[in-house]
Amino acid sequence: MDITTEPPRRIPWFGARKMAQDLVNELKTLKSELDALRAERDQLRQQFTRVGAMSQFEFESEKAALEQALAEQRAQLARERQEETATLTSVRSQLEEARRALVATEELVMLQELGVYEYRHPLSDAVTYQKELAAVQSEIKAMTRKDGGAVLATTSWLVNGSEAQGRTMVRDFSKLMLRAFNAEADNLVRGLKPFKVKAAIERLRKVSSTIEKLGKTMSIRISTPYELLRIRELELTADFLQKQAEEKEAERVERERLKEERQVQLEIERERARLEKERKHYENALSALLSKGDAEGAERLQAQLSDVDKAIADVDYRAANIRAGYVYVISNIGSFGERMVKVGMTRRLDPMDRIRELSDASVPFNFDVHALFFSKDAVGIEVGMHERLAQVRVNTVNRRREFFRATPVEVKEQLADLAGELLQFQEIPDALEYRECLAQQASPAALQERTG
Repeated sequence: MDITTEPPRRIPWFGARKMAQDLVNELKTLKSELDALRAERDQLRQQFTRVGAMSQFEFESEKAALEQALAEQRAQLARERQEETATLTSVRSQLEEARRALVATEELVMLQELGVYEYRHPLSDAVTYQKELAAVQSEIKAMTRKDGGAVLATTSWLVNGSEAQGRTMVRDFSKLMLRAFNAEADNLVRGLKPFKVKAAIERLRKVSSTIEKLGKTMSIRISTPYELLRIRELELTADFLQKQAEEKEAERVERERLKEERQVQLEIERERARLEKERKHYENALSALLSKGDAEGAERLQAQLSDVDKAIADVDYRAANIRAGYVYVISNIGSFGERMVKVGMTRRLDPMDRIRELSDASVPFNFDVHALFFSKDAVGIEVGMHERLAQVRVNTVNRRREFFRATPVEVKEQLADLAGELLQFQEIPDALEYRECLAQQASPAALQERTG
């Protein structure tokens, strides 16, 4: 049996599994043929048992023939086995390479869809991208003018034996082809999404290739510099859209921060006004008691007045020290599960106002508080906690999303190292609404309603 081997084939990653399966099927076929050859070899061996019916000469002749055939069969089997091993090794190597390429491509697409965008032309801001785009679009307009080099074609085409008519026809067809190419490029630019720029570029190149095929008889084709210029326009547009989105997100975050600061400032001002009014009442009452000679009552009132003065001093401190505030650890097992916590800080005078804001209609259940304590350096503690929990951060792109895949107990250990002794920490969340929902869903009536 003569088997001709082919040189190893380069397998594209997108067809690796199918081609690998085809090669495995081929190997199975070869093994079946080998089994048939082994059976034939066994039959040849059985012929040695017919020695008594042959003459010595016939026996020696047949023996030599059988030995030669057996040697050839063994050599053939060895070659086939070696070829199979080499082919299988090559297939496995190419399949593994294809898998690596596939995984890398899938990871890149997934990261881009999640917002991890890779800039092709890194610039400082969206305005700079706009200027660069304007320059590219000026070049595009210049190349689309007559003899600008956007489209190329033959100059020796004849129509009715006339070179002039031939040039007119080639020029008209060239304009038509260029218009089709520009229309496709403009549509791609208008509907472009940053993470789909690669697909848009491939689409534009296919259009250029199609135009070259359709205009083959007249050698009409889009010039390479013009095609690259339109591709650069797509890349810059994608970069501009992404940078613009990032700047808008940064502006939104800054607006939220300023809104929070204004709210804190208003709270501080209202609280100070309330305390000042209360202090004025105490001072008036103290003057009245002193004028009556009620020393005991005046002493009690003086202690209360000292408490008000201390509260005013605390409010002034909070207004002056922007790093002071409340650090909180909260969870929402009904919304995010048991291994998810949020670690943040707020400068609100009443920190529960911030917790109630987070428990708005955007989540199905309210947040539960595990820790809530005041610190003169709440900002530093918050940053330290985020650094320690960086490996379990849920959203690694938007740092304002302060959620971490950890249990409250795990966070408590880290928080104790940074903040010292914790006066109060609730390890098991109450989750009253969530647990009540579970109880209702597990009741016989609820089960019958769902299965009924």
